[in-house]
Amino acid sequence: MPAQPGLPLEDECVERNAQPAIHAPALEYDPVLFGKDPTPYIVAVEVVNNHIRLFLRENGAIRTQEERFRPWLLSDMCITLPGVEWQELKGELEGRRMLKYLAYCADREAFDDLRRALRDEHREILAYGSLPRQYLMLSGKTLFKGMTFQDLHRLQLDIETSTLMPNQRGAQILMIALSDTRGYEELLEGEEKAIIEQLVERIQQLDPDVIEGHNLFGFDLPYLAARAKTLGVPLKLGRDGSELRFGSPRQCIIGANSRTFTPAYAHGRHLIDTYLAVQRFDIGRGDLESYGLKEVTQQLGVAAPDRVYLERDQIPELWRTDPDTVRRYCLQDVHETRRLADLTLPTEFYQCQMLPDTLQNLAVIGTGEKANLMFIRAYLAEGYAIPTQQAAREYPGGYTEVRKIGLIPRIVKADVESLYPSIMLRYRIKPSADHLDVFLPTLERLRQLRLDAKARAKKTQSAESAYWDGLQGSFKILINSYYGYLGATFNFNDYDAAEAVTLKGQELVKQIAAEIERLGGTVVEIDTDGVYFQPPDHVQTEADEIAFVEEVGKILPEGIRLAYDGRYKAMLSVKTKNYVLQGYDGKLTFKGASLRSRADEKFGREFLNRAIEHLLNGKPEKVAEDYQRLAKQILNGDIDIDQLCRRERITDKSKQPSHPLYELAKRFQIGDYIMVYRKRDGSLGLLEEYAGDEDREHYVEKLYKFAARLEDLFPNFDSMFPKPQAIIQAEKQPSLFD
Repeated sequence: MPAQPGLPLEDECVERNAQPAIHAPALEYDPVLFGKDPTPYIVAVEVVNNHIRLFLRENGAIRTQEERFRPWLLSDMCITLPGVEWQELKGELEGRRMLKYLAYCADREAFDDLRRALRDEHREILAYGSLPRQYLMLSGKTLFKGMTFQDLHRLQLDIETSTLMPNQRGAQILMIALSDTRGYEELLEGEEKAIIEQLVERIQQLDPDVIEGHNLFGFDLPYLAARAKTLGVPLKLGRDGSELRFGSPRQCIIGANSRTFTPAYAHGRHLIDTYLAVQRFDIGRGDLESYGLKEVTQQLGVAAPDRVYLERDQIPELWRTDPDTVRRYCLQDVHETRRLADLTLPTEFYQCQMLPDTLQNLAVIGTGEKANLMFIRAYLAEGYAIPTQQAAREYPGGYTEVRKIGLIPRIVKADVESLYPSIMLRYRIKPSADHLDVFLPTLERLRQLRLDAKARAKKTQSAESAYWDGLQGSFKILINSYYGYLGATFNFNDYDAAEAVTLKGQELVKQIAAEIERLGGTVVEIDTDGVYFQPPDHVQTEADEIAFVEEVGKILPEGIRLAYDGRYKAMLSVKTKNYVLQGYDGKLTFKGASLRSRADEKFGREFLNRAIEHLLNGKPEKVAEDYQRLAKQILNGDIDIDQLCRRERITDKSKQPSHPLYELAKRFQIGDYIMVYRKRDGSLGLLEEYAGDEDREHYVEKLYKFAARLEDLFPNFDSMFPKPQAIIQAEKQPSLFD
């Protein structure tokens, strides 16, 4: 196999890059991980009639080349249709149906006809609707080989408008801000039609690979397209001069959840919505309380120190009276969008060098699907059939246990590095359907690549360090997908294997906890692959703690390593997977929806924050005092209505008559966010239409539920926190002085 193209050297840089390309040795080429075709510098793949068009970056310029392409699908049987040729693949598996017939179709119409016919026959099929994915899968090509993230030409876009919806009276685009990764930035102003025409001209002139925006799919592009249509301006954003087009609603996978969005497509470019990207970035961290641009950049520490903050309803009037402020605000929006993409997009970029799909699509699909693409490509490259999915069944999960509740000082965390991948490699656990032995060798290779990249990231600086860090992050996510893949609805899944992994994981983590206690430590919480514990008294310094963890880890089998994962001044343990860690620097880390949830009203979040502070300071009585004070404030109307509101997103379900938001949702579009409160009649009202009619007794009951989340921390909870009815009755009872 030819070697993977090396990255460009610094002296090979051209003026197109704001930063010089880094010099770093190429990775050893692995056709299973990277595809059998090492063609470098492909930045986009599109379908044109019956051909695939490749966009390649050469010496700073984009050139295209076209190849004949026949759409294909897999089935468990053949049927005869015009324009369809069949190939039988190798491989049989006892007890598992196989997709062993590969159909090549003359064109998209023949592909669609065949897919419908096979579905009508209730046959098992694998048929990707994305033809670029189909092409990359069979050809073995991938995007961006030989490139670094800094080589990608990315443009950021933000629009300022007079209304929230393009069909409202007075709807107008006031301004468009643009910036890119080569140092360009501009504000497009003037007459609305001219603004949109200038936008089209700039995008064609700049010719970016990627267009980024925050809520790009939910707001900017739909608004732009609607206004362009109204004004008769073709929104020709494609590299071939074609107009922007919209697809059908689909799901963006965000961990175990998903979010519906409607994608847009520009020929030869990738469209990236950082609003979705930051939600995926926050998986496993849970640090972000809001995903709005202003809030998220503040929380991530990438907001400009002189940031201008405006409410949306201020903008039309400010545009008339103080346009310079709006200009600064709009430009700062695109600057922050770029910083968010700098943070969240490298993982998908480097995965794109390995996986047969586009950057735009990899940015929204789940990690299990990514692994599935790699396995299917490897089997098809060898001419082997693909197994159908095993039927789903329940199996044990990770082991969790809380052994101590309350405030515990001096906490250490130890966890097993990559527990489930390590178990699979140590005990050779793999899918029974993987008869070509792809699963474990690729897992081992990814793990070694990640270790190498992490080491290089530590030894290098600046852009080169960022390259290796981005690369190791992409490897890490794929590595962690392997276990989840076993127990999900994918072609090579295996629930027996998934169960074997979790049972072995439970056994190992229990052994770790037992050894900690044998050596004099106190286990506080066990959570799947990690243990929080209080070390014995003779273990005081960080060096002592590291040595203690190393001693505990000696009981583990070869290939499975226990790592020191931090130390904390104290831990407030509430219940399983709900706790607060206090660092020696005073920083608090929250875990669990009982203590912090974006769905909670502001007064509840702030009450819990104060309660945790009091508990960490050893003053539980202050929590009870705060509870009773706040309850009385709510009943007396002495609390601002914005404290009682919660943020709601309009969804398909909101539009159904049985939904509590139904009446309000009729006034908004799907994807819009609104602030609502509960009225005395039980209905929901908009914050901006507040009329002094909040249901105060309801909010006292909500306050009690917030306090009840901490019930286990108070032995005398019932006496310290009176129930809502008792408080309400006490407030209604006149005193002797009334």
